[in-house]
Amino acid sequence: MPKITFIEDDGTEHAVEAGADESVMQAAMDNLVPGIVAECGGYANCATCHVYVDPEWADKLPAPEEAEEVMIEAAFDVRPTSRLSCQVQVTEDTDGLIVQLPASQTGA
Repeated sequence: MPKITFIEDDGTEHAVEAGADESVMQAAMDNLVPGIVAECGGYANCATCHVYVDPEWADKLPAPEEAEEVMIEAAFDVRPTSRLSCQVQVTEDTDGLIVQLPASQTGA
């Protein structure tokens, strides 16, 4: 199973195993990772699953589609590697993915 590491703003790490073909958001929800609220259930309508993809991974993932780009613009503290975790699919190629959670979502 692919592994994903979620890093809270304070540096706390959560390494989780994710099922192939699920979203990074679903992997976080299944493993109770704090900071991924997912109010819209993964439909790219709320940005409560906003993450920063580690720069080494940013170019390895498929580019965001237009709906994701529009919703990211509504998120807090957007950075060049901002993504909606509900729109990033877990595959065998994402094994080792690292994402950081925004301070606005982790209570920091």
